[in-house]
Amino acid sequence: MKIFQTALLIFIFILFSCENNKQITEKKDIPKIDNVKQTATQKKKSEEKILKAWDSLNHNNVRPFFEKYGKLNKENKVLIRTKFGTIKLRLFNETPLHRASFIFLVKIGYFNTTVFHRIAKDMAIQGGESDEQESATFRNKYQNYKLPAEFLKHKKHRYGALALARRIDFNPNKLSNPFNFYIVSNKSGAHHLDGDYTVFGEVISGFSTIRKISKVKTGISDWPITDIPIEMEIIK
Repeated sequence: MKIFQTALLIFIFILFSCENNKQITEKKDIPKIDNVKQTATQKKKSEEKILKAWDSLNHNNVRPFFEKYGKLNKENKVLIRTKFGTIKLRLFNETPLHRASFIFLVKIGYFNTTVFHRIAKDMAIQGGESDEQESATFRNKYQNYKLPAEFLKHKKHRYGALALARRIDFNPNKLSNPFNFYIVSNKSGAHHLDGDYTVFGEVISGFSTIRKISKVKTGISDWPITDIPIEMEIIK
């Protein structure tokens, strides 16, 4: 009888030990499953990062970047919203690099961090700058790239012309500053600028808004005393 009881106790002990080992094994398997999920998530994030090709833009690959970007993003109409009203722009396909760059900056939201920062009386309203750090962060991210000039003899600085500013000194090739645009506000045009700055678009509606902005009071460097924030979006 004692032998039978002893054998029974040994059997129960072995069975209990096996159950405990089974539970421990299952608990150890849980982290392995989590690790698989985590690896899949990391892979997805990595693939998403690769898909964001615009992160590769820098001052050394401007032409090939925007030649490809322009083929994939063919929009050519932009709406500017201000507290004075809206301005509708049409960009020229004949200036492909400037068009693609402007569409690119609109899509990533750069201009929404800026204001109309210069009102050159009887000439133009200029936008694309800001005192905010966010604007500088955008420009620094893409290494303050510049655009090759795309002069068109038949696209001049007439009333409503859209063009890009540029640095005057140490700029023999007249490279455009993609972050800094202006719209001619003088009804007679600003033809003294022809051939020196790339005109890449035109206003198709919103001339009353331009006139209102051109009349605001300005301070140092023609900067409006009261900021005029900009919001831009692509339209059809």
